[in-house]
Amino acid sequence: MKARILCVAGARPNFMKLAPLVAALERDPDFSPFIVHTGQHYDDQMSGQFFRDLAMPAPKFNLQVGLGSHAQQTAEIMKRFEPVVIEERPDAVLVVGDVNSTMACALVAKKLQIPVIHVESGLRSFDRAMPEEINRVVTDAVSDLLLVTEDSGRRNLLAEGIPPDRIHLVGNLMIDSLRINVQKAGQSDILARLGAGAKSYGLITLHRPSNVDDPAQLAEVIETLSTIASEVPLYFPVHPRTRARLKDHTIDVPARIQLIDPLGYLDFLRLMSDSSVVLTDSGGIQEETTALGIPCLTLRDNTERPVTIEEGTNMLAGTSKNSILAAWAEMKRTPKAGRIPQYWDGNAAARSLEVLRAYFSRSSR
Repeated sequence: MKARILCVAGARPNFMKLAPLVAALERDPDFSPFIVHTGQHYDDQMSGQFFRDLAMPAPKFNLQVGLGSHAQQTAEIMKRFEPVVIEERPDAVLVVGDVNSTMACALVAKKLQIPVIHVESGLRSFDRAMPEEINRVVTDAVSDLLLVTEDSGRRNLLAEGIPPDRIHLVGNLMIDSLRINVQKAGQSDILARLGAGAKSYGLITLHRPSNVDDPAQLAEVIETLSTIASEVPLYFPVHPRTRARLKDHTIDVPARIQLIDPLGYLDFLRLMSDSSVVLTDSGGIQEETTALGIPCLTLRDNTERPVTIEEGTNMLAGTSKNSILAAWAEMKRTPKAGRIPQYWDGNAAARSLEVLRAYFSRSSR
């Protein structure tokens, strides 16, 4: 009998990680996957376009949770997810990453005695002020099967007392999606629409509460990016959260930083692939730029993805004007060559599938 895997999709970073694994599960006669979309990211630009670009099957359920504080959103996800799990009784619930949907759905499944599979386990910033760090730690603590993207994740989980037989280094599913779609993304006309030339511009993404919620911090980051933009034009696809904060705090963004609406996966991948530098506070973009060999300045004081610094093209730039400009100067002076980390080869879905097959084979015995 096929193992029914309920795959949770909540926010934009989840979709790129789920797409190759769901496709692999669908092709395997021993599995029957289906998607539950919590609606944490819910509009077409942040959700629908990604499903189309990644050729993902439509969700069987959409919980339409929407916005709210961390507590409100987590509680609402749990409240709406529990009846779905009770009705469907899947053989496992698979969650990815570190968003509120990940933790909320893992807790519901575990309390209903459904095995939990966590994709992208073990990443740690060691900064408990980050909501995502709490989500990571809690989800890993209740998971039965932990699929790891880099060796730091394996080491972190062992240090936290997770039994070794639950931990599997499979590689990075987000890089599977990138490798599958990079050629297709090359057909995007986003550069022509923006009037941009390849390698003639930089790219900004900014959304973390630590950078955008405090008016003084956000103003300092924008001022710093404006200084960099005097040397290289910057395009800034603005996350809805960030756009709201810019408006609320009446922070002016100079014209040399071109604000654009959020992009679909293929348009963003093309824009990122042809950029000369990416300035970001995103976790996944640290990974994608390493895979693409694009210099990346991470506007944070820490990262849960140390392999992107140790082996990749990423540099921690901090969050102050002085630290960011110092990192910018260092990057220009001595650009990082970088290399592709272990198992970031486009085959993470195949390795994950083998782990799942072995797990369910043992369970059936």
